[in-house]
Amino acid sequence: MKKKSKANRINVVTLGCSKNVVDSEHVMAQLEAAGYEVVFDSNDNDAATVVINTCGFIGDAKEESINTILQFVQAKSEGLIDRLFVIGCLSERYADELRAEIPEVDDYFGARDFRGIVERLAGAWRPELATARHLTTPAHYAYLKISEGCNWRCAYCAIPLIRGGHVSVPMEQVVREAEELARGGVKELIVVAQDTTFYGVDLYGERKLAELLRRLAAIDGVEWIRLHYTYPTGFPQEVIDVMRNEPKVCRYIDIPLQHIADTQLSAMRRGITKERIIALLDRLRREVPGIAIRTTLMVGFPGETEADFAELEEFVREQRFDRLGVFPYSAEEGTPSAEMAGTRGANHETPAGDLPAEQPAARGRNLPGDCRPARGRLLCGPYGVRFARGGRGDSDPRGGRNAPSGRVPDGADYRRRGVRFVRRARCGGLMILIILKICLSLECRRAETPGNKTERSFAYGGKQRDRFAERENRTPDGGA
Repeated sequence: MKKKSKANRINVVTLGCSKNVVDSEHVMAQLEAAGYEVVFDSNDNDAATVVINTCGFIGDAKEESINTILQFVQAKSEGLIDRLFVIGCLSERYADELRAEIPEVDDYFGARDFRGIVERLAGAWRPELATARHLTTPAHYAYLKISEGCNWRCAYCAIPLIRGGHVSVPMEQVVREAEELARGGVKELIVVAQDTTFYGVDLYGERKLAELLRRLAAIDGVEWIRLHYTYPTGFPQEVIDVMRNEPKVCRYIDIPLQHIADTQLSAMRRGITKERIIALLDRLRREVPGIAIRTTLMVGFPGETEADFAELEEFVREQRFDRLGVFPYSAEEGTPSAEMAGTRGANHETPAGDLPAEQPAARGRNLPGDCRPARGRLLCGPYGVRFARGGRGDSDPRGGRNAPSGRVPDGADYRRRGVRFVRRARCGGLMILIILKICLSLECRRAETPGNKTERSFAYGGKQRDRFAERENRTPDGGA
């Protein structure tokens, strides 16, 4: 097939979570149908137009997004690209500030206005392509987003501020999209949302995830269905039944727990207790033999005492999760916990919110090393515990239907993130041309320095962090 000219080529760069991947793939399908040649996450300036789908979930994600924008602003100033557009979560939340501080971007569109970028570039959004995707994952699997937004109001989470309340995709549309993916050769569907277990409540008056899973399992060509972003509060028994009885549904679950101390769960507004969490985990293991459980935990939330952290350590030792990510708390403006930061716990022990910024990360490093899971390798870094990932050379990158997924459950994130780590290692000093500093509340300014008069920094609450501070782990995905 003859390659089109650079002027007719669009590079779509996707940052953040697997849900962003799906959004980008829908946009790319619309642009492709309009006659553009679409490439994704390209390192080369081989496209005249660049669209960056940003993440704005926590500080590190904002940092990466703005750094990426500034890199392409530099490319535009050098005449390497003609047009630059920014879409997604960061521009949803900070569009006015970004327009004022980075006017070189041709336009900004939020996470609730993907139609806008398509209309700007292609002239019209085509409703008949609502389920069309230009896949950026390996051909054998794809993410399937079943809802948008979240009705939970966890104290630390900015997702409802960015994406709004929970809105389910109609079941017929989800099934139609899955059928199209299967016809294209996709064998594994990875079901994602802000909260997959809440699916259907807004449309059908009750949780419908179990019924959706059964309908997806009936699709010819689909072999595996994997659940991500389940929420522990009100976990549907019907979903457990489907996981036990339906061979195509992997005996694997991603269920972010965040903490186990009741004081912390209450302060985080998780709507669940330690007793109910342990009962749910026991029920999953009892009723779905061999299930692999992935979770994420948060340390350093305002008010976390040494006793709370010790309780979390013991919980991790006892549970021996198959896959575990530990992340330090990030105070996000507009969330209840951002106002709590710096307050003291009821028992007057020093809470993590009062500790120096590096202490929550240190707590993540100090989670027990003797909690090794049944499968996988634990690695420790400054942002807590992570697992060794599989790579392209693995003989079985998925590791079995009930394994914790050797390519890492959010596989496309691993692909992109892995490449980005290599990219950073290779170009090292080149990326330091633009130094980005981020912390708590957005306050943008231009900073003139002797070496670079166009350098910009983004200060948060007066605190600043170097873009290249050591980070072994990546930021958590925006999820339950």
